[in-house]
Amino acid sequence: MIRKIDAIISLVPNAQVVVRGEQVEWHEPSTAPITNAEIDAELLRLQAEYDAKEYQRQRAAEYPSFAD
Repeated sequence: MIRKIDAIISLVPNAQVVVRGEQVEWHEPSTAPITNAEIDAELLRLQAEYDAKEYQRQRAAEYPSFAD
């Protein structure tokens, strides 16, 4: 599951932020806070990317590594 903080860090890699439930507290004033709509859109994008790689994760678990 992709979390809200994952979406924020994806959008603003050096964000100094605290997420408490749905509330986002920015601690770095020079970083322009992003909107909830931008965060929600990034959450959807990251979740779709994660879901698209489900097959890869399942296949990797079925086979030993090359080192084995």
